[in-house]
Amino acid sequence: MYNINDPFRFSDLPIFRVAAIVALLLLMSMPSVASDLSGRLIIVTSFPEHMFERFISAFQSQHPKLKTFVRSKKTSAAISFIQERESDPVDIIWASAPDAFEVLKKSGHLAQAFPAPQGENHRIGGYPLDDLGGYYRGFAVSGYGIMWNTPYLEQSGLPVPRTWDDLRNPVYAGHLGISAPSRSGTMHLIIETILQGKGWDDGWAALLEIGGNLATVTARSFGVLDGVRRGRFGAGPVIDFFGLSAIATGAPVGFVYPDATVFLPANIALVTGGENPEAAKAFVQFILSPAGQEILLEPEISRLPVLRDTYKNARPGFPNPYDDDLTRKGIPFNTELSRTRYHLVNALFDAMITYRLRGLTQAWNALHEAEAASANVSDENIARRLAEARHLLTRVPVSSQEASDLKFASGFVHRRSGLPVPSLQVKLEAEWERMVQGNHEQAIKLSREILGVVESTPVTRP
Repeated sequence: MYNINDPFRFSDLPIFRVAAIVALLLLMSMPSVASDLSGRLIIVTSFPEHMFERFISAFQSQHPKLKTFVRSKKTSAAISFIQERESDPVDIIWASAPDAFEVLKKSGHLAQAFPAPQGENHRIGGYPLDDLGGYYRGFAVSGYGIMWNTPYLEQSGLPVPRTWDDLRNPVYAGHLGISAPSRSGTMHLIIETILQGKGWDDGWAALLEIGGNLATVTARSFGVLDGVRRGRFGAGPVIDFFGLSAIATGAPVGFVYPDATVFLPANIALVTGGENPEAAKAFVQFILSPAGQEILLEPEISRLPVLRDTYKNARPGFPNPYDDDLTRKGIPFNTELSRTRYHLVNALFDAMITYRLRGLTQAWNALHEAEAASANVSDENIARRLAEARHLLTRVPVSSQEASDLKFASGFVHRRSGLPVPSLQVKLEAEWERMVQGNHEQAIKLSREILGVVESTPVTRP
């Protein structure tokens, strides 16, 4: 028994009581994050509402005094919004494409808010999960692949596409969907992955032939997800969680990671000049906590967590990006190269595919018809003219050296209504469109001439 009048001495208490008192005193001395977080938190994100609302709801339940607001924007538009805003405050940028964060980092719009990562556990396939300079953090791993509608393919008699090159097959003509990389950071990264995996010229040749099979170019990457789910078209390239969440929620779709894909972190960062950095850091900490990472596994979200231990609770068959069998499908990704030519690649895609889709599909249909008709013809002149037509449809008006030249590539910007575009960009884009239109017309002419020759010439078949 202790007499209340006796002098207090810690040595008189059992050790477990001393520990409890010390812990209580430490707890009382710490600031209460929950009670301190208030005001507004402004987040700019490209993620779908069902995903960001789940995180925000869980976070705000812990911080009821805080009001969180979301500005939903395509990645390219989010970059421009942050770079060009004058009075609109932004606390957080939250998106998938790491090259977009490199763009903002280089332009001085990200706060150096995080410790530098250490050790191999902070890498995925050799790629850093977190920015080495502490400007942004990886909160999930993103893989990229092909999604298809199973009943659509079966009813159309189409095979399941499993590689990027499968999408070049003319059997898919009119059955594919894609989004413009100028409107989707996710699609930009897929386009850049194909360019880096195949090389500049061969990559564009693949993309242009895939373009010849397109039914549509959607305004956002969500459009490919919706189009495949609803059977508007049969297949298209998507970020993995589109396919995984659709499968997990019962949609009749499939998804595959093709060889020569990439596995990269989806990121979150604090924007310079944000009005509530304390709340912003707390939100990042929540997403990276075990509880936040568990949310990623929910079927409606189906994103790949960065915390390795989280996969112990994953449903059977859920992909693990730390599994060597999966990561060996990935290629090394050069984020600096992607950042350098970000807007140039988008402008080229729009000039050659988005804005010329009808002419592109007509030209490829004509060439594929001529190639099929000539398959059993041994004629050097026909072979030469077929090669010429194919060259016309796969020509790129910018060389790989120019695309890697910072001075040249940095002269391109994201087009936004009411904002000026550099005169050189306007001039070059007009030249590209004229060149592409001429190439389409010439390729169609050659293909029809070849078809006419083949149809009028008796063929000796083996």
